[in-house]
Amino acid sequence: MSDWKTYQASADELKDRVILVTGAGQGLGEAAALAYARHGATVILLGRNEKKLARVYDAIEAVGGAKPAAIPMDLAKVNEAELGQMGVLIQREFGRLDGILHAANGFAHLSPLTNQKLDEWVEQYRVNVAAPFAMTRALLPLLEKAPDASVLVLGESHALVPKAFWGGYSAAKSAQKTWVEIAASEWDRWPHLRINLLVPGPIQSPFRTKTHPAESKDSLPATDSIAPALIYWMGAASHGHSGETVVFNEQVPG
Repeated sequence: MSDWKTYQASADELKDRVILVTGAGQGLGEAAALAYARHGATVILLGRNEKKLARVYDAIEAVGGAKPAAIPMDLAKVNEAELGQMGVLIQREFGRLDGILHAANGFAHLSPLTNQKLDEWVEQYRVNVAAPFAMTRALLPLLEKAPDASVLVLGESHALVPKAFWGGYSAAKSAQKTWVEIAASEWDRWPHLRINLLVPGPIQSPFRTKTHPAESKDSLPATDSIAPALIYWMGAASHGHSGETVVFNEQVPG
């Protein structure tokens, strides 16, 4: 296995693969969708904002990527029946699924624990870990049939280094690591199927701008600098590695 930090993907690294990207309308999800398309994948874009999905859809076609698909869906509200229907749709339209990138990110706001509400915690747990788990379970029959399948979950630095005011969000993102490790252990019987957690660390993104509005963007890696890592952990290069937590930018979070 090559070092994922120095990995350079070939132009057709993801050729013939069908990859679902959640949170695809902006930020790291958008960057991932474009990178996957540029390297040969057919990308299924999932997000709650149809206009943003349409913009990414057009961008993929503009760079000559395979015709994508778009699924408007709010992970804070989705139910198991809808996730099951999505599996049927993917099977009917594409006949396969080779990977899922869970890039959707549920965040309320920074505040002391004394100011945080039950509903905020519940929604953050739902978007960051419960819905991704349920989606992966619903799509597992498709992933099992793929010759080489990867589920990649985008984590967050404050799950690994908890700090004041990050409260329910940090707790919810911490749960991702537990889910990934349990799933990897249970999936041992499928050597072609893996799941890993990639923590971007401080990096340019709409989320980082929201949580650190006074920070200079020039001090952070560009959003698309993470693309090689996203391709590595989604593609065949990461075969045989499951249950791992890797950090892209190891700068200590603020």
